[in-house]
Amino acid sequence: ELATAWDELLQQSITNVPFLLYEHLEIWWKTRGGGEWGAEDRLAIVSAWEGKELIGLAPWFIHSEQGKRILMLLGSKEICDYLDVIVKPENLRPFVGQLTIFITSPDFPGWDQIVFHNLIESSPTIDILKEAAESRGWQFSRERSKQSPIIQLPGDWNAYLLSIDKKQRHEIHRKMHRAEENTLLRWYFVEDGNTINAAANDFIGLMAKDPKKSSFLNPLMKEHMQLILNWAFTAGILQLSFLEIQKQKAAGYFCFNYENKILVYNSGYDPDFSEYSPGWVLLGYLLQWANENRFSEFDFMRGNEDYKYRFGARDRFVICATLSRDTT
Repeated sequence: ELATAWDELLQQSITNVPFLLYEHLEIWWKTRGGGEWGAEDRLAIVSAWEGKELIGLAPWFIHSEQGKRILMLLGSKEICDYLDVIVKPENLRPFVGQLTIFITSPDFPGWDQIVFHNLIESSPTIDILKEAAESRGWQFSRERSKQSPIIQLPGDWNAYLLSIDKKQRHEIHRKMHRAEENTLLRWYFVEDGNTINAAANDFIGLMAKDPKKSSFLNPLMKEHMQLILNWAFTAGILQLSFLEIQKQKAAGYFCFNYENKILVYNSGYDPDFSEYSPGWVLLGYLLQWANENRFSEFDFMRGNEDYKYRFGARDRFVICATLSRDTT
């Protein structure tokens, strides 16, 4: 019964990202983040209302670890890049203030810590949480957890190329031209709902060709990826692309097309085609397309892989904020 109001509030919230959409978190909870968390963990979603209007959400679950009961945001922490409470900017301070009162009441389960993973460093929630913790005598800490490189797009392909390092600019041109000149090549977005299941399988197969990603893709994680790809397609926010060389899929990118931004979630490529640098070539096409279609940002999200910076990304960070109290 919360689904519609949840997503409507998210559209006006301090952090509007696809990871906080109701159906996305519903899938995440179903698979416990692809197996990251266990069946013993319990939901603890707090909603705040003014009359019949939903004005705030703290989408938490409770996890027990080493004798501590920890509140964490749904989506924590490995596979949802950005998280936050869901509230309009003007309601953030009173919402957090009332929230800290409610969670110490007998109506709420006991807890020892609250851990807010993956807050974008510009989120106003961080300072408000610090104020609220200090006012109640709780300990507060924050730390940068990961880089989250981003490109602000100028809306013009040539202007974008001129904004990056000259050597890298020539390298992008060279690799794209080489791939185009030396082989049968095409790239495309998956747009046919009848093919999305097969396309999702193909993409996961490309991911699995990387030994590190292969170990990450346990059966439950594969199920999670399938569900998310299908959900994102149905929701109209999936940008799943492939580069084909000699009629074989050589590279793929799974992105979200959301709020005039491209958010790069994952990628895969076939090392049999490494001589053509298929991942780089497809990324070049995607950046060209995003500029030509006037997207404002190309967000690589968490991770400091070198190629992101070669394409002109600049660092920002995600923050982990922790509130602790003495319950003895």
